[in-house]
Amino acid sequence: MTTVTTVAFAEVPTPVGPFVLGITETGLVVSGWGARTASRARLAERLGLAEVHDADRTACAVAELNAYFAGELKVFETPIDWRLMSGSRLQVLQALHRVPYGTAVTYGELARLSGSSVPARGIGSIMGSNPIPIIVPCHRVIAAGAGLGGFSGGEGVETKRWLLTHEGYLQPTLLDL
Repeated sequence: MTTVTTVAFAEVPTPVGPFVLGITETGLVVSGWGARTASRARLAERLGLAEVHDADRTACAVAELNAYFAGELKVFETPIDWRLMSGSRLQVLQALHRVPYGTAVTYGELARLSGSSVPARGIGSIMGSNPIPIIVPCHRVIAAGAGLGGFSGGEGVETKRWLLTHEGYLQPTLLDL
C-alpha cells in the first residue's frame, strides 16, 4: 500500500479556461478551473498533504487532459484518489466515472445507476461538490426533459454546453461556429 504524504499540482490551459490537477501518490485527487497558487496551498492544507513540485507525477494526467481537449482521448486512464469522497457520495461519483464519453444521463438515471438511496434532487448537490470535474464527468449529468441542468465549473452552464458539444452529445449551434 502506498503511503500518501504529498500532492503535486499542474495547471493546464484549456478552451474552457485554465484547469488545475492535483495528484497524490495514489492518483488524481482534485481538479478544477482557475486554481491559483494560494488556493492550491489551501487545498494541500485541507488534504493534510505537503505540496511538492513533481512534473513526472503530473505528466500523464496533463497529457490525457490535453488529448481530451484535442479530441484524441475518450477514456481517462489516470488513477483516481477517492479520499475526498465517502458513502453515498462516493457511490454516485464512482458510477458517474463510468458514464461514457459522448453520452449523458439524467439526475434520476445516475441515482439508479449508483445503487445508492440518493434521490434525483440530491444528485445535483453531489455534482456541485464533485472534486474531480471532467475526469469524473459531472458535465454528463443533465436534467430530465430538454434542459442541461446546472453546472458550477468554469463559466457555468456554458462550460457544460461546450464540453457536451465537444464530446458530440450536443450539436454545435451557429454561435459555436
